[in-house]
Amino acid sequence: MTISYKWLQQFIELTEAPEQVGKMLTSTGLEVEGIERVEAVKGGLEGVVIGEVLTCERHPDADKLSLTTVDAGTGTPLNIVCGAPNVAAGQRVVVALVGATLYPTNPNGGPAEPLTIKKAKIRGAASEGMICAEDEIGLGHSHAGIMVLDTDVPNGTPAAEYFKLQPDYQIEIGLTPNRIDAASHMGVARDLHALTGRPISLPPVDAFRVDSTDFSLDVRVEATEACPRYAGLTISGLTVQESPDWLKQRLLSIGLTPINNVVDVTNFVCHDLGQPLHAFDADQIEGGTVVVKTLPEGTPFVTLDGTERKLKATDLMICNGNPDPAAAGMCIAGVFGGKKSGVSEQTTRIFLESAHFSAASVRQTVQHHDLRTDASFRFERGTDPNLPVYALKRAALLIQEVAGGQISSDIVDIYPTPVAPFRVPVRYRNIDRLIGIQIDRAEITRILNALDIQLDEVVAEPDPNASFVAVVPPYRVDVTREADVIEEILRIYGVDNVPLSATLRADSLSEFPTIDVNQLQGRISEMLAGNGFYEIMSLSLTRPAYHDAIRSALPGTDVTLLNPLSDELSVMRQTLLFSALEAMVYNLNRRQKDLKFFEFGKVYHQKETTNPQTGTAGRKYVETMRMSLAMVGNQQAESWQQKAQPVTFHNLAAAVQRVLGNLRVRSFDSQPTDSPLFQYGLTYSVNKKPIVSLGLVNPKLTKLVDLKQPVFYADFDWQALMKGYSGKAKYEEVPRFPDVRRDLSLVLDKTVTFDQISKLAHQTERKLLRSVGVFDVYEGENLGAGKKSYSVSFTLQDPTQTLNDTVIDKTMQRLMGAFERDLGAVIRK
Repeated sequence: MTISYKWLQQFIELTEAPEQVGKMLTSTGLEVEGIERVEAVKGGLEGVVIGEVLTCERHPDADKLSLTTVDAGTGTPLNIVCGAPNVAAGQRVVVALVGATLYPTNPNGGPAEPLTIKKAKIRGAASEGMICAEDEIGLGHSHAGIMVLDTDVPNGTPAAEYFKLQPDYQIEIGLTPNRIDAASHMGVARDLHALTGRPISLPPVDAFRVDSTDFSLDVRVEATEACPRYAGLTISGLTVQESPDWLKQRLLSIGLTPINNVVDVTNFVCHDLGQPLHAFDADQIEGGTVVVKTLPEGTPFVTLDGTERKLKATDLMICNGNPDPAAAGMCIAGVFGGKKSGVSEQTTRIFLESAHFSAASVRQTVQHHDLRTDASFRFERGTDPNLPVYALKRAALLIQEVAGGQISSDIVDIYPTPVAPFRVPVRYRNIDRLIGIQIDRAEITRILNALDIQLDEVVAEPDPNASFVAVVPPYRVDVTREADVIEEILRIYGVDNVPLSATLRADSLSEFPTIDVNQLQGRISEMLAGNGFYEIMSLSLTRPAYHDAIRSALPGTDVTLLNPLSDELSVMRQTLLFSALEAMVYNLNRRQKDLKFFEFGKVYHQKETTNPQTGTAGRKYVETMRMSLAMVGNQQAESWQQKAQPVTFHNLAAAVQRVLGNLRVRSFDSQPTDSPLFQYGLTYSVNKKPIVSLGLVNPKLTKLVDLKQPVFYADFDWQALMKGYSGKAKYEEVPRFPDVRRDLSLVLDKTVTFDQISKLAHQTERKLLRSVGVFDVYEGENLGAGKKSYSVSFTLQDPTQTLNDTVIDKTMQRLMGAFERDLGAVIRK
């Protein structure tokens, strides 16, 4: 949003330079993105002054040239050769000094070539400057003669100062969507008023008078929800023409192109006060009626840009009295005017509209038609419902000033349900808590009052419940909560005025979950990506045949679509397995052979329920979050250093355990899985609740997707993992004493697993045993039928002292005794 520095000065006194004003605005939350100098006349008339012709005589060698001496305030009169027929001694004139660069007016339009003044000899006579015509300095188009001024300003006075052409500055504000109240010069001035305490000068409308009621229109609002307030009046006998210079200059200063005096006034008031207006050619309003309503779906409407648009049934329209919908529309309310009803050079009577439209209604229309205007920018974010009549009077007076005419009707103001101010309870202790310091209560009151926020129901301190109710004007659509009011106090008080404490902290009025699920998911994703896995995202829809193949393993019945796009995608998935298998097939068919995937996704099912009170049967839809890992091909690609290493169950198990380790699952029980998803595998449980199943996918299932390679897959219950996750971490000092390793070779029945060995070891020695590992497994005829040998390592450590041989031997004897007693082990020595 662009603000003019000089325009802003019409509302509030500014002694600061534009750059300092930019810093002040940024400190209040209106971030200034840039400040650009704007010249009223290109070049700013630099080097052009007011002078006096002292002498004037004809050039002896040229009938159309004159030799003059000019006092230009330089101390010594200048000799200037002038070709203007009207030059004469005693005139006050505009003089361009040597070195000045002029930007003349191009009579054919467009930019003209710049002219730099130099010392020269013209027909043998020295010339030390130029006496200028208005077109030569870019102030007009006349070239009939030099400009002759009626003034007594001192010679040498800068021409820019004389013509009041001081430069302006465009202040570009990066307006955030919540601060639509500052989308005008008045709105920006309000923030400066609160910051500095200087008064705001609002444009007076006391001179507004209704001249007659000869041309009144019937105005009705049928869509009151989309248009809470609608005001308007008529002006007759006006003349549409080019705007005066002051008005054009105001619009040009913020980058707007002047159109005509009536339209320019509506644009001026929009940027002056923040209230969009629209002027209709009153002679195009059929039936003398203005109706605010919607039109049927698909009704054609031609907008000001000449484009025909098909209206939606929800588009709010300003219509005339024509019963034909196609001929009734005059304007898309709050967005864009119609071509037929727009103001033209032939217009002599207008209906001037000033309204408050629903932000939601305008936003929906803008999105559908992709139409964005200065008016829609303000309406779709929320305008001041109490401003329309004041803005209407302001615009009417300006139109009378620049276009003539008479106010020919009373003001119509349809406002059935006035918008009440927001009432926001605020506690002083929350102000102190969020800002971090205690601000003087009188200063809080001053700041809020300066922002048009009144304090009601004040409970003064030292009452522990000291508080007040902030009465917020409706134009502050962003101030509806306690935190919003506190933010208003802080931005005017100044963040830079809040000292930093020795120990920084942050606080909030909102409650946040102790566990950030999205953060944890991101952390696991980064870890898996770092280990060579690729994330996949797949559809929640799948084939019923997949579920039929694993029906016994599913927790409930399928969630079936009522209107599926195809039979192949007619149910919601109950497992992530087939999503992974289909992704693998897609990649394998494109010669990507070694794949490691992971996916976070939801699965769905429905289960039958019975109402315990009525006994009525029903069904409940269940949605749960799962995570999956899938691996196929080689874990290690072939190279000159080593052969290719196919993926094994242990590669998958290592990845699963890395995930669990990141989620601080340090211990779990494992048992063979009985799921039909796997040919073989394990299920890990915590507190007897399964958290992940992993193994080799049943070949019957891979065959369903025409996949021939073995696939290793893990299915995590992500919701259970999140429920059991604790953000608390326990830290221990790094042991200062060395650990000791001892190895045993155990001959056991084939049915005994390493997990049983590890659990028994930890149960037997809880203090010194740090870890148990297996480094060899052997089966052979010399061991006997149904036997196998485990070579197991045990790591022992005492954090308080160095272990001696006596303690180590006793510990190992206890372990061997437990293995022999509980597992029937034979210790090989």
